[in-house]
This record gives sequence, structure tokens and C-alpha cells, in this order.
Amino acid sequence: MELLSALLFGSFLGTPGYFWLIFIGLVATLLAFDLGVLHRGNHEISARESFMLYGGYVAVAAAFGAWVWWSRGAQAGLEFYTGYIIEQSLAMDNIFVIATIFAYFSIPRIYQHRVLFWGILGAIIMRALMIGLGAALVIQFNWILYLFGAFLVFTGYKMFSAGEGHADLDNNMVLQWLRRHFPITREMHGERFTVQQPHPKTGKMVTWLTPLAVALILVEVVDLIFAVDSVPAIFAVTLDPFIVYTSNIFAILGLRSLYFALAAAMHRFKYLKVSLAVILILVGIKIFLVPMGVKIDTLLSLVVTIVILASGILYSLWKTRNEPAESQA
Repeated sequence: MELLSALLFGSFLGTPGYFWLIFIGLVATLLAFDLGVLHRGNHEISARESFMLYGGYVAVAAAFGAWVWWSRGAQAGLEFYTGYIIEQSLAMDNIFVIATIFAYFSIPRIYQHRVLFWGILGAIIMRALMIGLGAALVIQFNWILYLFGAFLVFTGYKMFSAGEGHADLDNNMVLQWLRRHFPITREMHGERFTVQQPHPKTGKMVTWLTPLAVALILVEVVDLIFAVDSVPAIFAVTLDPFIVYTSNIFAILGLRSLYFALAAAMHRFKYLKVSLAVILILVGIKIFLVPMGVKIDTLLSLVVTIVILASGILYSLWKTRNEPAESQA
């Protein structure tokens, strides 16, 4: 009984244990419902279904934020919503890179959800490790916030000046390493990530990676790369690991469900990168000011982020209103 009480009410990273258990239980339920009920069998996800899934995840995130607001106060609630919006903003560019990966390997739409679902599980683990490490570093070395801020400003500048670059997967180091160290099939094998086939030189049966497995690995690498930007960004909003982690995960869950609606209209968001670059620069400046004791109001940060993101989306849609739709694999 004492062990249970310590688990529920004892503090873990500054937050009572039952907060973490509620969050973990909620995410596990959402993922189980997603895979076990909504997508028990493979099928192509339409834009309408994608929007409905996204709406469901947003509603759950909003309700969770309201619970945080009620249980931990208005400041914590505002920090959750601000972090959630920032993470959603920065993760949108992630979606377009994932679409490029799927197109490169000609992954059929019917199997893309499988890759994204298992990619979420990897992202949940990686974000936990990165946020835990980042929080520990900030607590021990407050000056590291200067590095985070400078890095975000530099990244935002690079994004702003990069133009409309496309991912060059032929020269991707991870893909080249996989091709050197693992046999990879040329063709798909349904929803399977690995298959047993004879080795071309020895004739022995060995495990081959399918294009679906390689796409999953690259999606995980992409998420890790983007997390290097997004995780430090939210430290400009709060240093509370619970708020940082939960807002990160809810943002990832929502945007992955929105993928099938956005991927079909990637060409309509060509100017969105400018908004994301501006957000990164402003967040970098804000996090740079934190060690100096200068704290920008959280509500102001939330409003500014929403306005910048909405401006980029609306301007992109207006500028590309006459462009034809692009086909998907």
C-alpha cells in the first residue's frame, strides 16, 4: 500500500506520479484504439478520415490541457497550449520530408499508416530521452540555454535562406549505411518489414529489409533530427518536463494523423517554411533571454505563434490557389 501511494503521489521530475500515469494511460488507449479498432485492417486513409482523426486528437489534447489548467493552474495550462502549438508548427515541416521518403520508396498509401504508427512509438521513446537529458542539462548548467537559443536562431536563419530545397535521399548517409550493411529487397512484401530470402552470394536464408522497413528507419531518423530543433524550442516556454513532454507527444500524435490530408496538398504550403523560420528565430531569442531573467508573457507567445503560423498557411494557400493538385503514391 505504501509502495502504491509513493508511486501515485510521489514526485517524478517535479510532478506527482499519477499525472504521468494518467498521461501514459491516455496515450496507450489512443494508440490501441487507433491500431486495434480504426486501422485493424490495412486501407487507404482518405483526406476526410485524416481530418476527422486529427480533430479527435486535437480534442483530446485540448481536454488534457484543460485538465492541466484546472489541476495545476492557469500558468501551467497556458504553457501546455503554447508548447503544443509551437511543437505542431515546427513538426509540420517533418510531414513534408516524410512524404518525400514515401514517394522515393513508392510506399503505397495503404501501408503508409503502418509506418507512421510504428514511427510514433519510436518518437515517444526518443522524445522522452531527449527531454530528460535536456531538462537535466538545463538544471545543472543554466547557461546551456544560451546555446539552445543561439542554435534555434541559427537554424531559423538557415531555414529562411534555404529556399525550397528537397531531401536528397540518394546521398543520405543513413540510407547508404543501410545499403552497405543489410540486404534490402527491391520490391514490397505487403505490410512486412522483413522477409527471409536466400543471400545472393552464399545461398543461405537470411533476413532482408523491405522498403517499408527502410522507410520506417528514415522516418525515425527524420523525427530525431527535427526533435533537435523542437525540444530546445519548448524550453523557451517552460522548464517543466511534464509540460514539455506531454505537449510534444500530443503534437506528434495529431500531426501524424493529419499527414494523409496534408501530404496530398504539399505543393500548397510552399511558403510555410518562412513562417516556421520566423517562429524558430523568435523562440530562439526568447530562450536566450531566459537566463537573463527576462520572461516574455506566455499568452503573448501563444498568440504570436498562432498568428505567424496562420499567416504562413493562408498566404501559401492564396499564392497557390490556381496550381493543380499533385498525385500521391
